[in-house]
Amino acid sequence: ASFTVSLHKADNTTVTIKLRPDVSPSCRIRIKTVIRSELQIKPGENVTFTFTCNTPEKYFITEIQKNIDCVSGPCPFGDVHLYPLGLPRLNRTYIWDVKASTKAGLELKFSTPWLRQIEPGETCPDSISYSINSCIDKAVVNIGTFCRNGSVSRVKLLGGVVMSLHLPWHSPLTTSGFNIANRASIKRLCIIESILKGESSITLMSPNYPLGFPEDELMTWQFVIPSNMRASVFFHNYSLSNCERKEERVEYYIPGSPSNPEVFKLSDSQPANIAGSFNMSLQGCDQDAQNPGILRLLFQVVVQHPQVDENVTYLVDLSKEKNMTVTIHLEGWPSHIPLMSEPICLICKDPRTCDRVLTLASGAVYRISFLCKDLSRLRITAEKGIGCMDIRWCQRKIYSLSVPKAITRLPIRLYKFIWKLLATDLINIEITSPSLKLQQHVPEQRCNTSYSYSIVSATPETELNVGVFCPGGSIEKIQMRNNITISLKTFGKGFINESIPQDLKMSFVPHIKDECTFTVSPNPKAKVYLQTPNWPYGLPPYVSISWFIVVPSKQTARLGFSRDRMGIACETGRAYVNIKEETPGAEETVRREDELLPQPRNMHHNFWVNVSNCKPVDKTQLTLQFWVTFADKQIDLGIILAVVAGAGVLTAIGLTVCCVKKKKKKTQNPMVGVYNANVNTQMPGKKGLFGKGRQNNESHVYAVIDDAVVYGHLLKESNGSVAPEVDVYRPFDGPTGSLPPSPPPFSFRKDIKRSSNTEEEPPPLTDTGQDTYTFAHQKSGQSEGTGDANERDKGDTSVPLLENKEQDGLVE
Repeated sequence: ASFTVSLHKADNTTVTIKLRPDVSPSCRIRIKTVIRSELQIKPGENVTFTFTCNTPEKYFITEIQKNIDCVSGPCPFGDVHLYPLGLPRLNRTYIWDVKASTKAGLELKFSTPWLRQIEPGETCPDSISYSINSCIDKAVVNIGTFCRNGSVSRVKLLGGVVMSLHLPWHSPLTTSGFNIANRASIKRLCIIESILKGESSITLMSPNYPLGFPEDELMTWQFVIPSNMRASVFFHNYSLSNCERKEERVEYYIPGSPSNPEVFKLSDSQPANIAGSFNMSLQGCDQDAQNPGILRLLFQVVVQHPQVDENVTYLVDLSKEKNMTVTIHLEGWPSHIPLMSEPICLICKDPRTCDRVLTLASGAVYRISFLCKDLSRLRITAEKGIGCMDIRWCQRKIYSLSVPKAITRLPIRLYKFIWKLLATDLINIEITSPSLKLQQHVPEQRCNTSYSYSIVSATPETELNVGVFCPGGSIEKIQMRNNITISLKTFGKGFINESIPQDLKMSFVPHIKDECTFTVSPNPKAKVYLQTPNWPYGLPPYVSISWFIVVPSKQTARLGFSRDRMGIACETGRAYVNIKEETPGAEETVRREDELLPQPRNMHHNFWVNVSNCKPVDKTQLTLQFWVTFADKQIDLGIILAVVAGAGVLTAIGLTVCCVKKKKKKTQNPMVGVYNANVNTQMPGKKGLFGKGRQNNESHVYAVIDDAVVYGHLLKESNGSVAPEVDVYRPFDGPTGSLPPSPPPFSFRKDIKRSSNTEEEPPPLTDTGQDTYTFAHQKSGQSEGTGDANERDKGDTSVPLLENKEQDGLVE
């Protein structure tokens, strides 16, 4: 097919048909007998041509450029038409180059459905796009690239403009979709007007984005919004230049605001919840000539209906918290960034400061509100740091690892609460759950609660994933070395109800031997599964883990391993499993990595299980799981019979002894005597024990009752072998010592006759002339005695000198 293009000279339009840059020249243009790869038709020319192929749209493109001079003559204002007609169906670009004075302004007004700005490199769904460039003197500024179906209704520019319309070869579009009007000077680079009628979102960029905004320039965006709607501004990407003079800033003109214009830095949270229309301006600065930097901005404006509860505020009191942050965000943040077209959910810390993500720091009180139709899309992630640099200051402190009520009272679901526990090398961390206890999440015993704890021990060299735990198990205590991260993660709406009795606590303790030690106190009826940390990737090399299992006194534990071998080969060192009961004389069971693990066995006392790793060869890792069950202790029938028989024998012996004693009591005479409780019956103590000397106290005076009437019948039975002196008193005239004496050693015998025949008489008492004892008698007839001076000052006051020699008589 042949094509004829006729251009009027007054139209000042040039048509160029040329090969696409990315294809091979296998198709040509034929003009009569001339074959060429490019054709240019100038104003006033009439050209007829054909193509040498049937699909020229694959090889050629068309550029139609119209020059409009508004400086030397009148401008052809009004609708812009697509001229000329009769062009071949190729990808084509219409270019309108309008030259105008900088003292005047040009306005590009677009017909519905208006335009939508896109980022560089982005394409339009229908492949129809507009490019707008501003020309001031010789400088060209790219205002932006736009697709159809948007909210940008007008663009006002200072000076000239180069407007481009890109159409695909198959587009049926026959009109340009805009007109040009003359306006007074706008005194800035450009003004972009956007009309937002209902709930919507628009993304806009500064001129030349992602390159730099022109130096010391000013531009404005005008947003036309119904007064019953609310608008919020969000800066998603920006950078600042290096300013020598002035300051880069954003200014807002909000009708009805008492402080117009409101000035913000690009780093500030931008206004939100704006009622109705407003203007926003970007102001550049004088840049450093040596290092200018780049000023650029990509932002979003979201328009939505006012929320029913927009005036409802929630108190978040973090004034008593330390080292804690609370972030409220959309579900999936930060990995999932919501599309700008998605319904917006905003969190506001004051009526005009709102964002999709809000972070609150400890030490302050906040009143927040929500601009969101569906609060179930929001989540809370909190983080708290607890540190200890000196064990003397934090050893006795117990820290509660529970979610503060300021968070649980919000109508937002808690997603994760992270505690970061930091300590020096010689300080370790102990985690306890006294009442709820913890259950380790293992394949055979999965957690089914609404939340769980993930515990990770980390050093600069290694990271040990201790495991995932949930409440309602058997683990009372976990002691760990190094810095610890505990993450509470929720899985449902029931967390608030289940977490009321949270009892997880932590404290700092002195250095421990193993990397991790578990204290397990199981329910007597439960079967407990325990496994090594870092499951299923294996323990790091040379790591040692211990479990201390508490066995109730009336029960027996049964310990078994889930497989018969450790399943590793060691490159360096040895791997061991040690089992030992905590009882005197208990034997320790030890197995190496090349030996079979112990068979299930009964444990009658509390016991330890220790797993120590070597450096395994490649592709082998130490992962070990074991279980513990409990049963009541079974008492052997033979033991019961032996105990019963022994009790019977003891009972018989006891009855025999009682009968014999009763018979003896009937035959013996009654013993009568008075004992003076004030007499010291102990060995003399060390010197200086008493404050008074012997001369100043009466410690050497003893009261002894020796009534001849009471003991007369005993003397008669002795046949005169003992003849005590009666009514004789010899006063003591010798010196006295400084320590209280002990009474003389009297011997008491029941039967003088028997003793005189079978035993020798006791040796006479010797008077040494030092510690002599004086006796105070109640009656004149009393006997005299002297103390044993050889026993003084031996320094032992714990052994009495009055001994019971297992004789039943009472004889002086």
